[in-house]
Amino acid sequence: MLWRVIVRFPDGTEVQATGVGRPDRDPPPTFGLYLDHCWSDFGPPWEHVVIDWPDFELPVDRVGACAEIRSAFHRAQAGHRVEVGCVGGSGRTGTVLACMAILAGVPAGSAVNWLRQAYKRSAVETREQERFVEGFD
Repeated sequence: MLWRVIVRFPDGTEVQATGVGRPDRDPPPTFGLYLDHCWSDFGPPWEHVVIDWPDFELPVDRVGACAEIRSAFHRAQAGHRVEVGCVGGSGRTGTVLACMAILAGVPAGSAVNWLRQAYKRSAVETREQERFVEGFD
């Protein structure tokens, strides 16, 4: 998948979302939050974190994942070019972006629907991922 989408949150913060194999022509991020170990294989030269998060599931370390999501969003708020990516850019990436929407002021109960309208309809693929977003604090 060679694509990238900029998601603009209600507070004006922007985060770029991508699937694996981001386009080379795109400007590189200053920080990446990646949700699949395939990103470790690419070894991006920019600062990044890879969260252990199986496809269609939830992160292995939920508390740690929430902390990394908050940290990445705060970097984006400070003007850094932050990228979030898994493999397909829908389930795990969508879940993280919906959590970031909460940090930007979207009510937790509306975050998944907000993201599906702002980003892509297939974002947040499972009911467990929806519950993760609803319980994000």
